[in-house]
Amino acid sequence: MSCDTRLARLLHVLVHMDLRGGTTTSATLAQMLHTNEVVVRRTMAALRTAGMVTSTGGRNGGWSLVKALNTITARDVYEAISHGAVFTIGPAHDNAACPVERAANKLVVDAIHDGEKAMLEYLGTRLLSDFAAEIRAR
Repeated sequence: MSCDTRLARLLHVLVHMDLRGGTTTSATLAQMLHTNEVVVRRTMAALRTAGMVTSTGGRNGGWSLVKALNTITARDVYEAISHGAVFTIGPAHDNAACPVERAANKLVVDAIHDGEKAMLEYLGTRLLSDFAAEIRAR
């Protein structure tokens, strides 16, 4: 089962951009992420829509930070990207009339809800500037 790595990749990109002075090209980002420039542009477009970065075309173009990292939380990045369920587990739909299945589904759904809430709260406390400072300190 594959994982959705976009959040980790975008956190990586934003901090690298800051460390590199705030601007970089799609080609550099593609090399850093071991992907192609089309994937980078498509993914970065979500951050542009959220007002975190801007892009300029042409030979000297690239991506630039619009917001300072001390104003962006990991949750902001998470919310900027479209995503499905946070967790891959889910309720069963084998026999909706079965009270045991309903009880099991409630337990699973409640756990997913509580887990997602806790994760979003945690991501909301993590400024990208703090993350960058941890990297600089190493």
